[in-house]
Amino acid sequence: MKPAWAAALALGLAAMMGAAEVRAAPAPRVSIASLKELPTPLPLPYDPTADARAQLAAAQAQARAQHKLLLIDLGGDWCADCRLLAGVMNLPEVRRFIDAHYVVVAIDAGRRMDRNLDIPARYGIKRIVGVPSILVVDGAGRLLDGGHIAALADARSMTPQALADWLAHWTP
Repeated sequence: MKPAWAAALALGLAAMMGAAEVRAAPAPRVSIASLKELPTPLPLPYDPTADARAQLAAAQAQARAQHKLLLIDLGGDWCADCRLLAGVMNLPEVRRFIDAHYVVVAIDAGRRMDRNLDIPARYGIKRIVGVPSILVVDGAGRLLDGGHIAALADARSMTPQALADWLAHWTP
């Protein structure tokens, strides 16, 4: 059963887009109930020395070729919420789900959230207000979660299942 916030979000999107267009894949059932149960150390997915534009171009090409959504994860290894989200995404059941539906690219946003801002700007996002900021992009390059990119910026207050449910919401 989806949490109340996820059901409300789905209903709101269905009303805005037409119910026939909102058909999310079922979220994976997460094997842990609390973020405290995540394996440690938590992942460090962001490379501040990486060429973010090259990372994005490669991920876009892969997503198109595999007919998957592109999940752009803007954050930093210094951010506890970013690392908790990465930990949930690395759980085997969640990883299988993500691998089936998404190509993920982790982009370092800088401690002041002032790095690589040209990437969200491509999708009409002028600034990011929290990390992780997640952009879900379809094969046509359309941003699917434009009003919700900072929805996971307080990941530590969510359950692992709520994080998996959010990720599943955008999948066809």
